[in-house]
Amino acid sequence: MADEIRFRRVALFFTIIIIAVLAMSSLRISGASQSDSRYVVGEDVALLVNKVGPFNNPSETYWFYNWPFCSPDQLTKKEESLGEVLNGDRLTNSLYELKFRVVNNMQTLCNKNLTIDEVAKFRHAVRNDFYFKMLYDNLPLWGFIGKVEDFNFPDEPMLRYFLFTHVEFDVLYNEDQVIEVKALADPNYTVDITEDVETNVKFTYSVFWNAISTPFDKRVEKYLGPTVFQRIHWFSVINSLVLIILMAARLGILFIRTLKKDLIRCSAEEGGDTEEIDWSLLHRDVFRYPHFTSLFCAILGTGMQLLIFPCESTDYQYDLNLASFLLKVDLSWNFNIPLSWMCISQGSNEGTKVEVVNSVILAAFLYTGPLYLTFSALNTIAISYRATAAVPFGTILVIILIWLFVSIPLLLLGGLLGNAFRPNILSSYATKELPSEIPVLAWYVKSPCQICMAGFLLYFSIELDLHYVYASLWSHKIYTSTNFLLIKFILLILLTAMLGIYFTYLQLSAGDHRWWWRSVLNGGFTSVFVFSHSLRFYARSNMSGLMQLAFFIGYNACICFAFFLVLGTISFLASAIFVRRIYGVAKLE
Repeated sequence: MADEIRFRRVALFFTIIIIAVLAMSSLRISGASQSDSRYVVGEDVALLVNKVGPFNNPSETYWFYNWPFCSPDQLTKKEESLGEVLNGDRLTNSLYELKFRVVNNMQTLCNKNLTIDEVAKFRHAVRNDFYFKMLYDNLPLWGFIGKVEDFNFPDEPMLRYFLFTHVEFDVLYNEDQVIEVKALADPNYTVDITEDVETNVKFTYSVFWNAISTPFDKRVEKYLGPTVFQRIHWFSVINSLVLIILMAARLGILFIRTLKKDLIRCSAEEGGDTEEIDWSLLHRDVFRYPHFTSLFCAILGTGMQLLIFPCESTDYQYDLNLASFLLKVDLSWNFNIPLSWMCISQGSNEGTKVEVVNSVILAAFLYTGPLYLTFSALNTIAISYRATAAVPFGTILVIILIWLFVSIPLLLLGGLLGNAFRPNILSSYATKELPSEIPVLAWYVKSPCQICMAGFLLYFSIELDLHYVYASLWSHKIYTSTNFLLIKFILLILLTAMLGIYFTYLQLSAGDHRWWWRSVLNGGFTSVFVFSHSLRFYARSNMSGLMQLAFFIGYNACICFAFFLVLGTISFLASAIFVRRIYGVAKLE
């Protein structure tokens, strides 16, 4: 009884924590504070240049001034946060002057004599559809460097490469605030850079201002997708709801018609006349801890940590805020370590202190280890390409120090607290010395079939959303429907819990008591389908090159591993509560 009361108190505590996190996640980032974005007419508002790169390879970006653009005599790089560095931002001052509400037509930026090597470099950029990215009043703007035209001559077709020399900035304002900015390359002002010859280029730009009634706090709404995307999102939500309703109906039938009758029969005090049910015969086997208990607990602990991340990610409004998002993810990861370990350390109840320590050590490296190895390999490739994705040594050192002096101490603290206040939800039942023999199982009850079926159903419920998430990550699309994403994540949690309970009951009914690892795999196998979806996405895209392929495969593997840990943890916890409940009600002593 004391264990039951302790378990309920701990569950209530974690419920309050999760609700608080969800409430904090409702706070939005608008990209700039309203008080810092008010200007007077003629005030200089800095236009910062950032990076360039192939449009089809979003991970392959380079510093803007690695290309022979017009540059100031003295380059001043903006002091960047850790998140901006991880995002590959290299914000630097420029020669562009965009004074607030001052029209500027055909202003000369500079006259530049391009050498043969510089012409070849620009031609390479035009051939690969390079784009540039800038920042004005904390708003991002993009544009292409040049264009390719196909001239069909009588003798042979020929491709001609043209460099844009004029950029038109269209800025929309509301009274004393900037609302929107666009950079449009004028196709009438170009220079032919097809041949390897020195070329004189005159770079120019224009600035036009127009009033608009859109308020400042709604200026990011231009990044919202068309209405059809909202309809597709609602269709996806309805799809998940249908699956949940069907699953709930199936569980209702299971509980009302089957399980309830089984529990009544198990609870009946009729002496030897009562015939035990198949699953009830396993009451001295189902609570036996699985093999590799330390690894099992580490999986649950890391899964609980990662479970908080989707709540934090609802702050991600558009591409500019990725830097703040990365910092919030880092803080979330570190300060949710005690929370996760207090929740799952009950898995080591019957183990020694050595096993508890082993669980903590494994948790320290279970996800961060593969992530760091992947990051190191990809960072080496980025350095060889001289891309902005290459993280400087100083930043790497900061990350390591955070891990050593923040993550590890909090991990140890969580392990100690969890070991001291753990709820004994599964360890208060006696088990046999030797496990019961597993009967011959039908093909649809065996592990491969059930794991694949559970994984596919969960993947099917999120397939449409995966397309938009991957498009946001790898195709310059901006995913701002975070409310839909949060709804789908909650529905995914419910569906994972229902499927975990259902397949665990089928397994126990067939006489198979090995449900611990199976319940984790039932939810976690969804990651295999998600990874296959990512491969199909890459095959259908225009991404190319070793660097982009390596970044895509490496980081998607880390994302799918996180999927495995999170959904596997949810599936196990739901199954554990279900198992404890049915065997507790059955009064099997």
